[in-house]
Amino acid sequence: MGAFDSQGLDDVIHGKLRLAVMSYLSAVEDASFTELRERTGASDGNLSVQLRKLEEAGYVAQTKQFVDRRPHTRVRMTPDGRKAWIAYLDALREIIGKG
Repeated sequence: MGAFDSQGLDDVIHGKLRLAVMSYLSAVEDASFTELRERTGASDGNLSVQLRKLEEAGYVAQTKQFVDRRPHTRVRMTPDGRKAWIAYLDALREIIGKG
């Protein structure tokens, strides 16, 4: 067995909530803020902060609009986010020796 090397793990993705968001978004075209909050069990504030970190890294894009005078946010994984997600999964496979 080789040395354990976690250097390949993307720190932006590796946070627990960010990992949950990326995992969910990898399986859907996009998701509403409410859907992500319900799926991850996050508070509004924490989810908002973590989405901002993912957006600043270029991994997700948010679309904000008003529907019936209520704010409505949709989130999708960007092409760069998908590349980073695949690289993250590949790094995990290497760590567990399945690469």
